[in-house]
Amino acid sequence: MPRYQRPTGTLDVLPEDQLYWDYVRVQARHLAELAGFERIDVPVFEATELFARGIGAGTDVVDKEMYTFTDKGGNQLTLRPEFTAGVVRAYIENGLHVRTQLQKLYSFGPTFRYDRPQAGRYRQFTQFNVEILGEQDPAADVEVMVLVWDLYAGLGFRDLVFQLNSTGCPRCRPGYVAALKAYYAGHRDEICEDCHRRLERSPLRVLDCKADQCQPIIAGAPHFLDHLCDECVEHFRTLREYLDLLSRAYVINHQLVRGLDYYTKTVFEVWAAGIGAQTAVCGGGRYDGLIELLGGRPTPGVGVAVGIERIILVMKGLGVEVPPLPKPPVFLAHLGPQAKREALRLVDALHREGVGAWIAFGKRGLKSQLREAGKRTVRYAVILGEDELATGAAVVRDMRAGDQVSVELSGLVEWLKARV
Repeated sequence: MPRYQRPTGTLDVLPEDQLYWDYVRVQARHLAELAGFERIDVPVFEATELFARGIGAGTDVVDKEMYTFTDKGGNQLTLRPEFTAGVVRAYIENGLHVRTQLQKLYSFGPTFRYDRPQAGRYRQFTQFNVEILGEQDPAADVEVMVLVWDLYAGLGFRDLVFQLNSTGCPRCRPGYVAALKAYYAGHRDEICEDCHRRLERSPLRVLDCKADQCQPIIAGAPHFLDHLCDECVEHFRTLREYLDLLSRAYVINHQLVRGLDYYTKTVFEVWAAGIGAQTAVCGGGRYDGLIELLGGRPTPGVGVAVGIERIILVMKGLGVEVPPLPKPPVFLAHLGPQAKREALRLVDALHREGVGAWIAFGKRGLKSQLREAGKRTVRYAVILGEDELATGAAVVRDMRAGDQVSVELSGLVEWLKARV
């Protein structure tokens, strides 16, 4: 028989790791709902054109990383490489702006990119995604940024700092793109082949290139901040003022443009110390033209995406401990078929009352069953046999104290419920 293995770039989340996943989800949801965000779930796959148009041709995500297929109806579909395009599609299609112009939304779920797998980075990965739609105020940018800052800080990440830049708007971006192309025209013999293509299709992407030969060229490139219009200058100034007010450290990073075309004005990443070579832990920004680009009314937006696998990997590396998952505190041991029937009835009754309980499976001796109860670290082991059925009372052993009492079967569920 062949030995099957999980596909390259995927991860099995085993039971012992679920406590980390549950803990991170709970903390993220708590912070989002404190600020009034509501959950939205969108399909795992969408029309390919949605991502190609929204994210942008010429980006590595669209050109190299999307999982695209044709279904049996001949439709071209893509497993979502990110959430924002799908959330915006749902916002437009379902008329969410009718409820209220301002929408604060969050999502959890798997995303897919055909990328080179590395520590904490997979081809199927889980994102916590946050969006504010319908608001131009820099305070909305700050709320999204501070939410993820507080998430990382609360999970044990140290020395957090924002990397911050502005990529302007449709009024000032053409001037910067022209300056960028003019600068790169003098370095065409020094840049990689990918950057030659990027200059033609998506010029800002040259600043996101990771090729070693391009790094000196990127370092000398014009700064976007020197080409901003008055509106973008004011937006960026106010954003920094708010970050100063809230004592959130930031560094201006002139090379930061992020990897998606829909960003306008604010772009940012959160960096942390002591987590290895990959200091960036998440990123996001403003996308004021995306909703209109995808067929909606002109509507500003800002958002951020957080990778859960990376968070958990870092938490383990930092030695961050999380509360253990609750386990059933009651174990029912039985001897004989009639006792097993009574044990099944009691387990069902306990579950109906919200009391966690295990039942021993199979036919085993009492010593073996109590050994299992000890391994499961239950508080109480209920022992049922012919004698207990005859007297109408079960033996209940306190597994911590080591003593035991007799409790009438008719009142056993209430007795246990009162103690656990």
